[in-house]
Amino acid sequence: MLPNTGKLAGCTVFITGASRGIGKAIALKAAKDGANIVIAAKTTQAHPKLPGTIYTAAEEIKAAGGKALPCIVDVRNEEQISSAVEKAVEKFGGIDILVNNASAISLTNTLETPTKKVDLMMNVNTRGTYLTSKACIPYLKKSKIAHILNLSPPLNLNPLWFKQHCAYTIAKYGMSMCVLGMAEEFKGEIAVNALWPKTAIHTAAMDMLGGSGIESQCRKVDIIADAAYCIFKKPKSFTGNFIIDENILKEEGIKNFDVYAFTPGHPLLPDFFLDEQPAIVTKKADSYGAVPELKEEKTQPPPKPRSGAVEETFRILKDSLTDDVVKATQAVYQFELLGEDGGTWFLDLKNKGGNIGHGEPSDQADVVMSMSTDDFVKMFSGKIKPTVAFMSGKLKIKGNMALAIKLEKLMNQMNSKL
Repeated sequence: MLPNTGKLAGCTVFITGASRGIGKAIALKAAKDGANIVIAAKTTQAHPKLPGTIYTAAEEIKAAGGKALPCIVDVRNEEQISSAVEKAVEKFGGIDILVNNASAISLTNTLETPTKKVDLMMNVNTRGTYLTSKACIPYLKKSKIAHILNLSPPLNLNPLWFKQHCAYTIAKYGMSMCVLGMAEEFKGEIAVNALWPKTAIHTAAMDMLGGSGIESQCRKVDIIADAAYCIFKKPKSFTGNFIIDENILKEEGIKNFDVYAFTPGHPLLPDFFLDEQPAIVTKKADSYGAVPELKEEKTQPPPKPRSGAVEETFRILKDSLTDDVVKATQAVYQFELLGEDGGTWFLDLKNKGGNIGHGEPSDQADVVMSMSTDDFVKMFSGKIKPTVAFMSGKLKIKGNMALAIKLEKLMNQMNSKL
């Protein structure tokens, strides 16, 4: 991992959403240099599934060698942002670095995204980033370091990244457009850049989204912290860049990325919004059995599934059911399958003993999955990763996303039988 150089000693770093996850990891990295950290987050009491508050983060920052100022900030509230900035300047004398990390996510399509969720994502991601930047800029202009770093993706207008979660993409791209505009507006005064991970990063939020066990397919937050640290060391002239964590660390001479993996050697989930080289992305996705719809091409029709493959898959599923599986899952799944052997099927992992059958379930489904019969069989035999299938449009999901991804555990148990 990247060693600390002490270059951030005495610098004041204002980080939104720094009570846990990526924000806290960046804070701790800077704290090891002796930096002053403003923890601008709204968590004052620990959530059962999202541990960490602004106060526990402050204690960790102090223990790491930094100074901490915990501030209650919901980035949707302009007054709270302004108050935190004033407190930071009063306590530390200025602001040298701003990290816009606070973010809200809902991976739902247009008809499945409530207005409340749309407003949350737009107000936290885009508006929150804009307002926090606006409040910090007068002080950043006085700094010799002067960096704004947004945790947001490259602006990739491939429709693939809009079709499944249009509102989330717009909200995240709003953060990236702040980079594009502010980098030019404050050129020579403030470096404004974006940082995005090449692969999924494991956080408590990722556990909620993907279920327990997802960490084996993720990297640790340390890789983002190290990449951010590289950026902070750059001069003000390094601006307007959309940086991928792995790329900048390679430039720093990092060769062993296993140190960032939870399970070295295990395949990693690719992150959203990245397809700089469509041929390579297509090839990687194809290895999972899913081809992103990158452009209109004449392709050979997919081979038909083997006769009775769906029925056989459900038979094996039925044999795999146990009370423990049902107790651990607690969800009813409905499958809308197109193709031979298709139709409507259900998998009840909520009621005692579980149940499987053709047709709609007796209880309302928590999750409805739509896909081809061929892809369904491949998914349950481990040839397609559900997340890749979803990202590439092969799998459409309605309902509870966390419960949808929870099904992956059962699939892994079945791989040896199919």
